[in-house]
Amino acid sequence: MGRKNRPRKDTDYESGFWCAGGAGILREEVWVDENEEVVRYNLAFLMPHLFYRDNGRVLGFDNAHGVHERHYMGTVTEVEFVSFAQTSERFYREVEAIRRSYEGKSIH
Repeated sequence: MGRKNRPRKDTDYESGFWCAGGAGILREEVWVDENEEVVRYNLAFLMPHLFYRDNGRVLGFDNAHGVHERHYMGTVTEVEFVSFAQTSERFYREVEAIRRSYEGKSIH
């Protein structure tokens, strides 16, 4: 019996920045199989000063529980998955929209 290949963590990226009167964090984790296909992912936009629940995750997309989910301010919904590239593009587009909505505002 051959051992099943475990997914390899291909991307483990975190970037901090200042926005909306406080620190923000972008996190991207991606696991791939032996064919370099994405099999697991976690995309998260954290702003703990804006949203304290869910470890500060304002927005996120992941498939940690075997289904593709969108997390927004504590609400989780299942989403259609076409590709990781499409999901990632949607995530970063929504992050930018959230950041723009707080430009020039102080949340303190």
